[in-house]
Amino acid sequence: MTTERRLSEIVEDILVGRPNGEAPIGTLIHEIPNRIALTAGDYQGSVSRPNEAIWEQRVRNITSHKGSSRNFIYRGFLEQIDGGLRITAAGRVHQQARNAI
Repeated sequence: MTTERRLSEIVEDILVGRPNGEAPIGTLIHEIPNRIALTAGDYQGSVSRPNEAIWEQRVRNITSHKGSSRNFIYRGFLEQIDGGLRITAAGRVHQQARNAI
């Protein structure tokens, strides 16, 4: 299954090309399947959120897990905005470094 970290990287990739570097969570969830081949496991239903697939829950967990040291909000790459996420200056540097490899 696709990890929360990998989904966070894809969110960075999406946001870097968006006006003001931000997007609502719904837009991110709509765009992610166009950017990555999700696995059959990713499409399994979430136990805690019955109307979502596991991968959608993991995208929403980016904001829910912002207190975790491995989280992209915690690390300063993303910031939570009303209903969505915004990439930060540090996130742009991180995204560029990842894509330069």
